[in-house]
Amino acid sequence: MHQAEAKQQLAVYYFDETGFTTIPCVPYAWQKPSETLCLPSKLSKRLNILGFLNKENDSFFYQQEGSVTSQTVINAFEAFGQRYAEHYAKTQQPCVVILDNASVHTSKAFLAVRENWYRYGVLVHYLPPYSPELNWIEMLWRKIKYEWLSFNAYLSYEHLKNEVLQILNKVGKEYTITFA
Repeated sequence: MHQAEAKQQLAVYYFDETGFTTIPCVPYAWQKPSETLCLPSKLSKRLNILGFLNKENDSFFYQQEGSVTSQTVINAFEAFGQRYAEHYAKTQQPCVVILDNASVHTSKAFLAVRENWYRYGVLVHYLPPYSPELNWIEMLWRKIKYEWLSFNAYLSYEHLKNEVLQILNKVGKEYTITFA
């Protein structure tokens, strides 16, 4: 696939979803011995982001508050397909979306409609089970949660939502990932 992508015979995007709440994701932090770092932490709604990302940092994001269901994933793919359709109409370059085997990606409802996206030039390809390291969008989620979100994002759900959406709007511009 990557050889065909290099020859511009197809486009490759990686898909996955992640969630954000006001309970911070902080694996570590530096502080002076005499200081104590405090972060607010409280239950909140969950902002779920379903994302498509390619190696050039071109991205498409679909947001959902609350649970992600198969229908949510179908809606995200439909929205992405409509966006990609313009490129496909001009170039006839198909797009392969690589995703994991989560139950919402392999449900009967999802499998029943995935051929509908062929009209947009969008095809689905599954990763082998238990191989999240092969889904490159995981790097984006890790960067957002552990590096790019400020501590102030956790002050309230609205702060968190605003900051996450601001970061997502700047992916590929101010926020980029270098894929080796």
